[in-house]
Amino acid sequence: MNEEVEKVVLQNAPLNAQYISHKIQKEILNIYANKVRKRIRDEIGEDGKFCILVDEALDDSEKEQMAIIVRFASCDGHIRERFFDIVSVHDTNSSTLKSDICKVFSKHSLLVSNMRGQGYDGTSNMRGE
Repeated sequence: MNEEVEKVVLQNAPLNAQYISHKIQKEILNIYANKVRKRIRDEIGEDGKFCILVDEALDDSEKEQMAIIVRFASCDGHIRERFFDIVSVHDTNSSTLKSDICKVFSKHSLLVSNMRGQGYDGTSNMRGE
């Protein structure tokens, strides 16, 4: 660890500024995640076309999680895939997945109309039941 950083962290930091509580660490991670998503959004561009890859799985607490990956062509013509978000879903039917995907896109200013393709693992969920 950098000696200058070491002088001001953990046991050397004021007790109210150690940032080791679970809540504070989640807030810091959320800030970083939003910055990364904004960077990905900027990479795609205002009118950039993209497709999504979606997979869902149970986490350790038996809650269903949906991972969203965006795939797009960068300004230099290379195909990029970026992990974009993970969302808890209460079920995996098509209407729930569509709704949650639209919420994520809306929150991060991605237009569904610019989406050009979709891929799902477990496509039986997309039957519409």
